Amino acid sequence: MDQSNKSGVTEFELHSLSGSRELQLFYFAFFSLFYASIVLGNLLIVLTVISEPVLHTPMYFLLSNLSFIDVCLSTFATPKMIIDFLMERKTISFEGCMAQIFFLHVFAGGEMMLLVAMAYDRYIAICRPLHYTTIMSAHRCIGLVVGCWLIGVLHSLSQLVFTVNLPFCGPNKVDSFFCDLPLVIKLACTDTYILQVLMLSDSGLMAMLSFVLLLISYMIILLTVRCRSSSSMAKARATLTAHITVVTLFFGPCIFIYAWPFSDLPVDTVLSIFYTVFTPLLNPLIYTLRNKEVIIAMRKLRTRQVSS
Repeated sequence: MDQSNKSGVTEFELHSLSGSRELQLFYFAFFSLFYASIVLGNLLIVLTVISEPVLHTPMYFLLSNLSFIDVCLSTFATPKMIIDFLMERKTISFEGCMAQIFFLHVFAGGEMMLLVAMAYDRYIAICRPLHYTTIMSAHRCIGLVVGCWLIGVLHSLSQLVFTVNLPFCGPNKVDSFFCDLPLVIKLACTDTYILQVLMLSDSGLMAMLSFVLLLISYMIILLTVRCRSSSSMAKARATLTAHITVVTLFFGPCIFIYAWPFSDLPVDTVLSIFYTVFTPLLNPLIYTLRNKEVIIAMRKLRTRQVSS
């Protein structure tokens, strides 16, 4: 972190959604409501899974962890963006910028791995149902979640160790509402071609391989489901549809931003808002509105709260 003093850059200027004062106030109200919905919706899922014994299964255990990561992913930058709508100057310290990069890649990397773990869970449940209880034991589920977090931390550190030591001597304007790695390293006063290649081989490759692996696993599962026609398979198809929707919405923007780090497109800002603000809200909507067990469990939870 001492590099900020050596380079002369102590803060970065963020570029939020522009507009008149009235439009800024509208953005403030809109995203405040959106953020509150994200936190309340995802925490409700976590609370429901914890409190309802019928949901104490590997699938819902992983789903509750996905909801928790979604809260974290939306919290690392969204509250500051909301506050910045009321500010004339939208700045962030050098240390705060590096912290945003770290937490972004911890949570995004962890969510990528967790989506892979959820696909693995569905593969075992549908393709090897007789061995599901044995394979997806409590220890295995906990190990998968811990592994997702560890991979996220290691992935983030591999990105930050190069970025924090870059010389920044100006300009200091980041073309996003938070410090995104591809935009920050372009501000360095040195040739960053090698770093962009490293980022491509790390973040971009991680997103691409995870997405391809998920697509392959879902294709295998769908082929298995297609050969069966029971009501349980209909439920499995509905679950898979929800999973595929979440995967596409999350990985699409990530791949576009990190697999092509040499581009400089204005759409990157929109995509950044999409996968850090909109996707964390879509996840609980997709999983709860398409899942009767979760809806029934939430109703039971509400009934207990009212009666108490």
